[in-house]
Amino acid sequence: MALRDVKGGTEIDIMVTPNAKVPLIGDVDEWRRRLVVKVRAVPSEGRANQAVCELFEKALSSEVEIVHGSTNRHKTLRVPLNKEIVLQRLEVAREEC
Repeated sequence: MALRDVKGGTEIDIMVTPNAKVPLIGDVDEWRRRLVVKVRAVPSEGRANQAVCELFEKALSSEVEIVHGSTNRHKTLRVPLNKEIVLQRLEVAREEC
């Protein structure tokens, strides 16, 4: 699964598509075991990373930081919430899209 409990919160493995027409948090890509994320920002000067953090901060109502993959499409985010809360909030955010 793309989510796992870690000390102090939850890590989320994502695969980012920058320069997309519509920003969204999609389904889990079963082959890659990562949550598919699309953002409008281009992948230069940290714009796509910032857009990813803003998208997840809005969806989860919590701070988000990129802990791995800041220069890669495959990233790992850390959120200071437990896994169950993250799952619930992501489900609500996906329904609103």
